[in-house]
Amino acid sequence: MSIFDGLFRSRDKPSNRTAGSGYTFYMGGSTAGKLVTERSAMQMTAVYACVRILSESIASLPVHLYQYESEGNKAKAVKHPLYRILHDEPNPEMTSFVFRETLMTHLLLWGNAYAQIIRNGKGEVIGLYPLMPNRMTVDRNSNSQIIYQYQIQDSDAHTGKTGSVTLKPSEVLHVPGLGFDGLVGYSPIAMAKNAIGLSIATEEYGARFFANGATPGGILEFPGTVKNPESIRESWNKGFSGNNAHKVAILEEGMKYTPISISPEQAQFLETRKFQIDEIARIFRVPPHMVGDLEKSSFSNIEQQSLEFVKYTLEPWIIRWEQSLNRALLSETEKPDYFVKFNVDGLLRGDYQSRMNGYAIARQNGWMSANDIRSLEQLDLIPDELGGNLYLINGNMTKLQDAGIFANKENNNEKVLEVEEPDGAGESGESKPKHSDPGKNPVPERHHR
Repeated sequence: MSIFDGLFRSRDKPSNRTAGSGYTFYMGGSTAGKLVTERSAMQMTAVYACVRILSESIASLPVHLYQYESEGNKAKAVKHPLYRILHDEPNPEMTSFVFRETLMTHLLLWGNAYAQIIRNGKGEVIGLYPLMPNRMTVDRNSNSQIIYQYQIQDSDAHTGKTGSVTLKPSEVLHVPGLGFDGLVGYSPIAMAKNAIGLSIATEEYGARFFANGATPGGILEFPGTVKNPESIRESWNKGFSGNNAHKVAILEEGMKYTPISISPEQAQFLETRKFQIDEIARIFRVPPHMVGDLEKSSFSNIEQQSLEFVKYTLEPWIIRWEQSLNRALLSETEKPDYFVKFNVDGLLRGDYQSRMNGYAIARQNGWMSANDIRSLEQLDLIPDELGGNLYLINGNMTKLQDAGIFANKENNNEKVLEVEEPDGAGESGESKPKHSDPGKNPVPERHHR
């Protein structure tokens, strides 16, 4: 028996709990007395908003398969069979957007995203189909190799199989979330069930308050003895609760009404609900302004918060996706030459003036051409004969090693020429250098600056 058998023998389904490495986080009842599951949590507006924002953000990013070329360049591998599956259509039943949105929703609710990989006889990927995480069990066989067991239901496509099917790691695209063992992620809903349960409780309290609360409400005082108090109470609730709330009450025979109800503001009901929205946004690391809480947002910082959302929230998810796709979909011979990459340039564009200033700096320093800029702005390219692909640089800039080239030329032109004697001074008629007499004024030497 392998040592791994005791550690990773059974992975319970996330539908009722998530477990691993000795830690168990049960789904279900919370300390607020409310049942918390993935589906009940999605009925909370804050949870639904966070899941929708992250799922749609990941799904809307362009994803491409690239191939390394010479000198460190890369190009889109559009002729590779995997390119169309990732970029356009992973299977005949859904688009790439819907596929990634579905898997990202599973990842946020259950902590794991699974998809079955369909290959042809050559081992090439020809299709990807999402699998429900609450029906997947990750286990190890007798040889300590990871296996995936999936429960088949009647709602699945008819494959002629019933019960459970065992899939090999090469047949499953698994994107795990945060976990303790690196193999299976844990559901954020299970981790934060008490915070979500409190949100459900406060929302239900508010719904009951406005649906069933009698308005006006308080104590009915009657001089003397009330023979049938239940009848009076039922008559009052029937006349002034529900759809009849806020109607004018007419009192008879000295009856007096004293309101004693506490408003939701006095009970800090609204503050509690607002805090729970921030609490849920904190779970998914989504800026509050993206779920409708603009209390701490302004025109001066909302753009910076959006950039931080891309950097600190989306970037870890993107890297998790990219590495899982590279590991599961590329063969060992393809991994040195190909890689999957999400493009986040569209989310980091900034406002128009900031983009133009950035393009101007890049253009003047020679690391972007006019066509590079126009392609980012979705504009038609300039033909080569008009200089669309030229990389320019300011004329007052040069390499550091050539910084003294003009100074050296100037010094060469100013070299001191030796003074020659008149003709016939030498025996052969050649001119000789004229030596200065120590007693006479020497020829002044020219000093270089």
